[in-house]
Amino acid sequence: MEKGEYGISAVASIIISPVLRPSFYFRRMNEQHNPWQIKGEQPIYDNPWIKVTQYDVINPSGGKGIYGKVHFKNTAIGILPLDENLNTWLVGQYRFTLNQYTWEIPEGGGPLGTDPLVAAKRELLEETGLVAAQWDFLMNFHLSNSVCDEYGFIYLARQLQQHEAEPEETEQLVLKKIPFEEAYRMVENGLITDSLSVAAIYKVKLMLLDGRIPS
Repeated sequence: MEKGEYGISAVASIIISPVLRPSFYFRRMNEQHNPWQIKGEQPIYDNPWIKVTQYDVINPSGGKGIYGKVHFKNTAIGILPLDENLNTWLVGQYRFTLNQYTWEIPEGGGPLGTDPLVAAKRELLEETGLVAAQWDFLMNFHLSNSVCDEYGFIYLARQLQQHEAEPEETEQLVLKKIPFEEAYRMVENGLITDSLSVAAIYKVKLMLLDGRIPS
């Protein structure tokens, strides 16, 4: 996703700590030029969610080659709900792409150019029936930057109230409420492998350890 499509540069200026990203890092990044030369491109596939393009390129070593890119038309949205007793909710579903059943935090997508927090609130209600009074931004990241431009946002949802879930008709979901520490152990034991879920659970674990979330 291009930065201009979502205003990521403005977001990054707020959420990226100078301690984590010193000024020399930005100078070095700005000095970098694109070593790839695009000689041609061919659309391969297009649907309402993704677009696949093959590029004829000259790679950074000067050789000719091809590069396939998957463009995502939505941002990835993940939400980790956490109640006052440090319980969280996981969603179970069969993932078509993996041919296996997975446990994940509530997640979904939001159209490019829209507020990711709006999508997060919608997805949390749809999948769990939860409505949160407190929302904290956890992180933004690229999910698989070697083949696609999918960009993700993860939020921590607190001060929860239970309402009726509103799942989409294409979804067959199983919901379970468990202690957060159990979710953390599932990640440690390889029982949760979804990238949004792993990132969110590890981030919240660190926040609990250093006191940013009262335990």
